[in-house]
Amino acid sequence: MMAPIPWEKNSMTGSRISLKFMGKILQQPLPIRDGLNPTRARVTPDMGPTRAEDLILELVMSQRHRHPSDDAAAVRARFSAGEVVLRDGTVLGPDDIVAVHSDVYFYRTPAPEEPVPYSIVTVFEDENLLVVDKPPFLATMPRASHITETATVRLRRATGNSELAPAHRLDRLTSGILVFTTRRAVRGAYQRLFAERAVTKTYEAIAPLGEVQAPCTWTSRMTKVPGEIQGHNHTDGEHNAVTACRSITPLSDAEQALVEAVHGPCPPLARYELAPRTGKTHQLRLHMLAAGVPILGDPVYPVTFPVDAEDMRLPMHLTARSIAFDDPVTGEHRSFTTPLDLLDRLNEHPGETA
Repeated sequence: MMAPIPWEKNSMTGSRISLKFMGKILQQPLPIRDGLNPTRARVTPDMGPTRAEDLILELVMSQRHRHPSDDAAAVRARFSAGEVVLRDGTVLGPDDIVAVHSDVYFYRTPAPEEPVPYSIVTVFEDENLLVVDKPPFLATMPRASHITETATVRLRRATGNSELAPAHRLDRLTSGILVFTTRRAVRGAYQRLFAERAVTKTYEAIAPLGEVQAPCTWTSRMTKVPGEIQGHNHTDGEHNAVTACRSITPLSDAEQALVEAVHGPCPPLARYELAPRTGKTHQLRLHMLAAGVPILGDPVYPVTFPVDAEDMRLPMHLTARSIAFDDPVTGEHRSFTTPLDLLDRLNEHPGETA
C-alpha cells in the first residue's frame, strides 16, 4: 500500500532523548551527506541541561542498529570535525552544555545492511518529478535497520541530487510505482496531493485462484496496534477500509511454471487487479487474506515469519501498478504505469544499480 509521507519520522531512545530524521519543513543546519539526512536529537525536560558529548554518546551507543566502529572515539571525531551543531548552526564542543528543548544535529553512521539484489527502474523524469519502479525489499526512506538500502538513499547517491524526496511511501515488501520530487521548491505541493489522497491508484496481486468473483468491493474496519506486526480486520464497527477488486485473471501455464520454479509447488494462481479507496496499513494484504486468497510471498499474513528468515529471492507479489493525478504544479493530468511485471523480477540478476 502507498501512504503519504509524514513530515518527520520519529524514534525514541529510552525516555530521555527524542531522535528525528529531518525531512523538510525547516532548513537543516547540516547538509545531506552521501544521500542521508542529518539526525536531530532533542534534549527533553526529564534529562535536564546536559553535556553535548554525553548526549551524542548516549544516543549513539543505545542505537539498536549501530555500526561496530561507531564508538566513543567516533563520537569525539564528530566534534573535532565540527559536525555537531545546534539548529542555528552553532558548532558545539564536547563540553558545551545543551539546554532543555534544544535540538542538536549530527550525522548517524549506518550499520552494515544486506544489499537488496534488485534494481530501481526509471519510469519518467522531468524537472519536478522522478517516477520509478521500486523493487521489493527496498524501503522507501530510512527507518529502523533500513537506512542505506532504501529507495531515497540509493537514488540520491545515483543521481547526485540531495533534494530528491519521496512524495509518498510504498511498503518495503511492495514493489511498483513510486513518485519522487526532484526540487525542494515543489516538494510540499506533491506531498500534500498524496496526503489528501487526490490520486488514483491500481495494484496487482498474485494469489491463489479462489472463490472470489470480480468485480466486487471489500469493506471492513481495520486496526493496527503500534509495535505489532500484524494488523486486524474486523467485520463489526464503522468501516474505514474499502478495496475494489476489479478483475481476476488466471496465470498462464508458463507464468505458473515461472512462479513455481522460485516459490515451489503452488495451487493455481491468478492476478488480482485491486483499487484501494482508502489507505489503511496492510489494507490490501488483509482484504485478500479475508477473501481466502492471501498474497503469494507475504511473510506476515496469515503466518508471521521471523525477520532473520527473510529470503530476498522470494518476493511478496503485490505491485503498485499505476498511479494518476492532476499535477499541482503544471495543472496537467499525469498517469504512470510500471513497465515491469513482478514476475520479471524473478529473472533479474542480483545487482545494486539504481
